[in-house]
Amino acid sequence: MSRSKRFVTMITGFVLIGILSPLPLKAADPIETAGMGIGLTAGNAIAIPAKTISVLWGLTSGALSFVLSGGNADLTAQIWNDVTQGPYMITPEVARRAIGERPELQKK
Repeated sequence: MSRSKRFVTMITGFVLIGILSPLPLKAADPIETAGMGIGLTAGNAIAIPAKTISVLWGLTSGALSFVLSGGNADLTAQIWNDVTQGPYMITPEVARRAIGERPELQKK
């Protein structure tokens, strides 16, 4: 294959990949991405140990409630269900849901 045919084939392939690509059309803001990464890392440094402690205390309290209530399994199950529910770490979706809609941050 000649050099010009190879070049045209390569360009055509790149154009087709670009057109058919499922990637979003707008690129993410690098500053927003970096800020989200730093915020999630700092938040998870506190949230993950706190959730671990909360779950351990809840499981212990549930077991203790079973013993002290004379075998009330419903109470124990309710305590265990409450403390073991997620989220276990802060994700971008959790952070956005906690902040809520902020119209001033919407791009125009």
